[in-house]
Amino acid sequence: MNGREINSKSPLIAIRNGFAMLTEERRSDGIFAGSSITFNMIIANLNSYLKKGFLRDSLIRKDVDKMVKAMNIKTPSSKTMINNLSGGNQQKVVLSRWLLTQPEILLLDEPTRGIDVGAKYEIYQLMNILADEGKGIIVVSSEMPELLGICDRIIVMSNGHQSGIFNTEEVSQVQIMEASAKFI
Repeated sequence: MNGREINSKSPLIAIRNGFAMLTEERRSDGIFAGSSITFNMIIANLNSYLKKGFLRDSLIRKDVDKMVKAMNIKTPSSKTMINNLSGGNQQKVVLSRWLLTQPEILLLDEPTRGIDVGAKYEIYQLMNILADEGKGIIVVSSEMPELLGICDRIIVMSNGHQSGIFNTEEVSQVQIMEASAKFI
């Protein structure tokens, strides 16, 4: 990254190196269902809220309120349990968690699976803003129209092998499907 090799041997080292990952299975791997929106947002960045061993509540509230507003998360309060939110709002909370770590590269695995059209649009807008800010965004998606609509380049994997790299302005769905079957 930025001309240097990165060896992230653990998730914690990856986070420290500027990586963030939004998992495919939000409900089982992404959220802490019995916890508040606030907890779910700050858990990956807890050390930045510590001072002399104590959490700085005012800084936590400021960051969480900023993200709730910026991400248009529909909730009565940041104290609301995340499992009481819609899938799209849960996804925006998890994405906020990683944005608070100030990553340089985001790996978004099926970022719009199971969410409504409005939330999808908001996430696409956010991805465009982050890309404009120079952030690297890697999207894993099984929805070809989504990939063609939001990506600059598509790398196709087939049975664990890279089977093609395409510029989205110059590729058809047929070419992508042919590449996906190359190593079957």
